[in-house]
Amino acid sequence: MIDYKNVLNEIYEKIQPLLIDGKVADYIPALAEVNPNQFAMSITLFDGSSYHVGCSDEKFSIQSISKVFTFTKALSIYSKELYKRVGKEPSGNPFNSLVQLEYEHGIPRNPFINAGAIAITDSLITQYKTVEQTYNEISNFVKEISDNENIEFDKIVWYSEYKHGHRNMALANLMKSFDNLDNDVEDVVKTYFKHCSITMSTKELSRAMLFLANHGTDPITKKKFITPSQAKRINAVMLTCGHYDASGDFAYHVGIPGKSGVGGGIVAVVPNVMSIAVFSPRLNSWGNSLAGTKALEMFTSKTNLSIF
Repeated sequence: MIDYKNVLNEIYEKIQPLLIDGKVADYIPALAEVNPNQFAMSITLFDGSSYHVGCSDEKFSIQSISKVFTFTKALSIYSKELYKRVGKEPSGNPFNSLVQLEYEHGIPRNPFINAGAIAITDSLITQYKTVEQTYNEISNFVKEISDNENIEFDKIVWYSEYKHGHRNMALANLMKSFDNLDNDVEDVVKTYFKHCSITMSTKELSRAMLFLANHGTDPITKKKFITPSQAKRINAVMLTCGHYDASGDFAYHVGIPGKSGVGGGIVAVVPNVMSIAVFSPRLNSWGNSLAGTKALEMFTSKTNLSIF
């Protein structure tokens, strides 16, 4: 029997020297304002028990973690048809690469790089007809999987991203030029920024990811959100693509499916056991939480819960 509380406490103590390393995502001005030295870690088990350490109630901008939720929604609607618009291979390039997108004729490598998530957002707008309804569907889905109605987006972060999101606008326009964007570019990118600006705590995120650890069904509420096959696909893409061009490094050191966000959060799942969330705003050179990545490596090493 693993003493999870003790494991988290040990990680919390050992991680302290790393909290001054790395830098926050200051290319989004609103994210540059956060306290850079925060740390939190939460795990949620199938029986509903949970364990936390650090500022686990602190809400932060989930950023690219939201791509897991939009990918899940789109896959549940379009199934294999979705892969005509976005691939499922690691990119090996920065998450906002224009060069790769042009070279591959406007088809993003996977749903977790920015271009891929923008294409996924576009597909959801096509399904739900308006940008308002699209965001509401995404928001309601996040509320449902987290079993929490108090999920909102940060308007300041959203506006900051919109005012400084020139590269993302360029990615969307490039896809439009290759006929891989159906809706208005500005509408799509604004909606993309909006779901990236959702704020959640590690407590909320670890609860929200639990369905992906249990073949698409929430083990607590018993609600089925996606099929086991779809959950398998999402976890596979998280393992191979969830940390951009450092995905191989994350799989090598941590060994579980996960997805990072430049707000400093990382979510991960241990299949058939638990879901995990960490938060530490300072990022490494690949744009992933530096201390968060190390904390997850410590966790899987201490508990032997790597999938390998």
